Amino acid sequence: MGEIIYLDSVDREELDVYARLTEAQIRNRLEPEKGVFIAESPKVIRLALDAGFEPVSFLMEEKHIEGDAKAILARCPDVPVYTGDRALLQSLTGYTLTRGVLAAMRRTPQPAPETVIRDAKRIAVLEGITDAGNLGAIVRSAAALNVDALLLTPTCCDPLNRRAVRVSMGTIFQVPWATLESWPEGGLSLLRRAGFTVAATALAEESIALGDPRLKAIDRLALVFGTEGDGLKLHTITACDLTIKIPMAHGVDSLNVAAAAAVLFWELRAE
Repeated sequence: MGEIIYLDSVDREELDVYARLTEAQIRNRLEPEKGVFIAESPKVIRLALDAGFEPVSFLMEEKHIEGDAKAILARCPDVPVYTGDRALLQSLTGYTLTRGVLAAMRRTPQPAPETVIRDAKRIAVLEGITDAGNLGAIVRSAAALNVDALLLTPTCCDPLNRRAVRVSMGTIFQVPWATLESWPEGGLSLLRRAGFTVAATALAEESIALGDPRLKAIDRLALVFGTEGDGLKLHTITACDLTIKIPMAHGVDSLNVAAAAAVLFWELRAE
């Protein structure tokens, strides 16, 4: 176990990562190797460690040092552990640590999109998903329903955003993902060279209803999901090979993007 540092103040510079850095600063776009992210809860931290991420520090209530976090801390003997009472920690983070344990972890270089889709049969492409909760929920469904990889357009939010990681329950460390350099032209070209049929997901008139046997016959399928409010851009839908819709009842015009993704992942899973 690393050095245990008892806090009587939250003014230490090394605690900035837990609350006082902007999203851009914590991500460090210019120097990704210096970027960090926050993992919350023992389960999520364990999955991050299993995936090879290195912790910079831990922040937790004292009761967790010999409790929920004991096994994690044993794996990280040189990593400092900051602790204090609940009210003091809440004054730093701005919220109650309901799961009790936070870890600041160093980012690793992203793999190339070509690498994460190389052996994939089913992938999801996320266009402009900006809500971290939705992104985390999509990732969790992708992991549970055997989606092989995720590609994100440059306008998506950060998959290692604290909320996205928490909502994904750490599955963001289990499903390969990468960010495309350009979309749609560059990304679609990459997918077609790799042999994927690219399917927009939208309630367009000229679309194939989920359940059509032709869809299950597709060997390599990339499902493209659009932003929360407006859905996929029209030129993206036009540029894809086909469009898939989930038939709606009772006049409902759409599902939340995370719910729609779960339905499609299950129905179109590779045999």
